[in-house]
Amino acid sequence: MTNKVKTAFFCGNCGYESPKWLGKCPSCSQWNTFVEEVIDKGAANNTTWKNYTPEKKTHKTIALHEIKTSEEKRIVTSDSELNRVLGGGIVAGSIVLVAGEPGIGKSTLMLQDALELKDITILYISGEESESQIKMRADRLKISHNEFYILTETYTQTIFQEIKKLKPQLVIVDSIQTLQSNTIDSSPGSVSQIRECAAEFQRFAKETDTPVFLIGHITKDGSIAGPKILEHMVDTVLQFEGDRHYVYRILRTLKNRFGSTSELGIYEMTGDGMRAVLNPSEMLINQKEELLSGSAVAASMEGLRPLLIEIQALVTQSVYGTPQRTVSGFDLRRLQLLLAVLEKRGGFHFGVKDVFVNIAGGLKVEDPSIDLAVICALLSSYEDVPLNPHVCFAGEVGLNGEIRAVNRIEQRIAEAEKLGFEKIIVSRFNKKGGEKNNHKIEVVALGHIEEVYKYLF
Repeated sequence: MTNKVKTAFFCGNCGYESPKWLGKCPSCSQWNTFVEEVIDKGAANNTTWKNYTPEKKTHKTIALHEIKTSEEKRIVTSDSELNRVLGGGIVAGSIVLVAGEPGIGKSTLMLQDALELKDITILYISGEESESQIKMRADRLKISHNEFYILTETYTQTIFQEIKKLKPQLVIVDSIQTLQSNTIDSSPGSVSQIRECAAEFQRFAKETDTPVFLIGHITKDGSIAGPKILEHMVDTVLQFEGDRHYVYRILRTLKNRFGSTSELGIYEMTGDGMRAVLNPSEMLINQKEELLSGSAVAASMEGLRPLLIEIQALVTQSVYGTPQRTVSGFDLRRLQLLLAVLEKRGGFHFGVKDVFVNIAGGLKVEDPSIDLAVICALLSSYEDVPLNPHVCFAGEVGLNGEIRAVNRIEQRIAEAEKLGFEKIIVSRFNKKGGEKNNHKIEVVALGHIEEVYKYLF
């Protein structure tokens, strides 16, 4: 008796399943995203991780106060930036998704960090490269590891048979989009395949306490390829990003069940692999020969790390009818809001000017505390008067032109002092926080953008 082939339609954007084709997805409201896929779960010869459960756990209800907790065991890597974004190291039994553009360095970073973990058995599963290609990359990194094993395979059935023999303490999958499960008859990279393969690795990770790293692709609009449920299934989502015209790469936490989600690690791409940048502030502030207008330094925070970044602004007379507003690394709507505040509260006529704002170093910053530095850079370019290079700024600007307090002001002041700044301009409401320690740096507390303008110009 032959099994009837069962098909279903899946939304390519969010993974919503439907028995028939739909023009518009009821879940994510996208049009023309449904594709038909064969799903055949009834085959008896399919062997996945479900058949390899070490010992059957007895699942029973338990009172919350009876559960014994222990500090989660972490594998601390030699890469301080990876430890930072993971919240202190790799948690046993965790499943981590690392996503990024092609050629950004995901495979290099994972291979390098795995090779530096000397005393554990590691299995690197590659569905994209051959053994010799991975060996060539490892030789370029100049790191040796005797317990590092490579498996070039895409069928999860074969992969779990090898895992059962080897019993690795860390598994890296490069990439989840190339894997194929025997339980589903659709092509690799399809919504149902990605979901099923990720689910099998999730079961394996939780039942054996083995950490798993999944390398993932991203789509042309920058989101992680595959169904959105993939991000819900994993414990941690790391986005590896950066401009390929710069040597710097940023590892950003988008989700983390074991730590902060606002951390970021910075790497420099070299011929010998990825080098962790331990003091990014020095790299993000360009050393200039002469003083030029339109440049200000902001004391920003990314997670628990203080960063000093250079904001560059250019204000020119508009040639065309409609003034241009162009940004790089900053939110365009935020810039328009700040320009409206300057126009209304300060009386500056930006409505007839072209405005360009750039954050040096190819960084994308969302911290609202850089508002004050953006405004000072805009005023500096508007007046064509350079700012004092030994002054930096930390403050959020409200719609009434008031300078609002920002968090962790002590750390921002300390970082500015460490890098040799003489003054830092903060909100008057932050003054209480800045008075605790005797800093060598002068803390100037102001309350409104008019006061800042009078102070600087």
